[in-house]
Amino acid sequence: MTRLVVFDVDGTLVDSQNMIVEAQRRTFLAHGLPVPDRARALSIVGLSLPEAFTALVGQGAPVADLVGTYKRVFRELRHDRAFAEPLYPGVAAVLDALAVEPGMTLAIATGKSRRGVDHMLERHGFVGRFASIQTADDAPSKPHPAMLLQAMHATGAAPEDTVMVGDSTFDMLMGRAAGVTALGVAWGYHAPTSLREAGAVAILSQMAALPDFLAGRDEAGAVRNDVAPGIGA
Repeated sequence: MTRLVVFDVDGTLVDSQNMIVEAQRRTFLAHGLPVPDRARALSIVGLSLPEAFTALVGQGAPVADLVGTYKRVFRELRHDRAFAEPLYPGVAAVLDALAVEPGMTLAIATGKSRRGVDHMLERHGFVGRFASIQTADDAPSKPHPAMLLQAMHATGAAPEDTVMVGDSTFDMLMGRAAGVTALGVAWGYHAPTSLREAGAVAILSQMAALPDFLAGRDEAGAVRNDVAPGIGA
């Protein structure tokens, strides 16, 4: 039996909020559009870029031009240490532990481009760590379940043996649509209350709690109550 744990990236593994907000700011200014406030800028993290900019500016806006500018600005910001994307506490240790656990397979499902994911993996020493990497280049935007369905197909995992770990309602809705366990994290960009409403079975207060959560699941996918559901509300 393959047990599959699928991770979102932004807001779950890495804290990219400063870079995202700044990249949006420069993009909107370049196009003479009002800059969204920080809360609004972060609310769309998890969507692929066309869907994100459509949500921010509406159907009639030059979404393709905004996406092109954003990609260019984001690449430029990667060279600015002031906008680094650090790992959240406990992420490296948990990934190291899960990677060597028998029967455990790790994957990624993210609204990032494959280029952005590859940059993150190389920077943090995670190249080869994930058996499946699903990005905005490979599938429809979250919350469509395609990324999870493709990850399960690639790894041979069944929905009842798969957990989606993410910080956004888009992650939770995607997990539900794919029939997998949706697990929220409290340190990302969407509020824990929103994650629970979107289908999270529990909210982790820190990444270090993930192995205990996984150990508490039985073969039917039931979750014990000792992982503090709702922490951070």
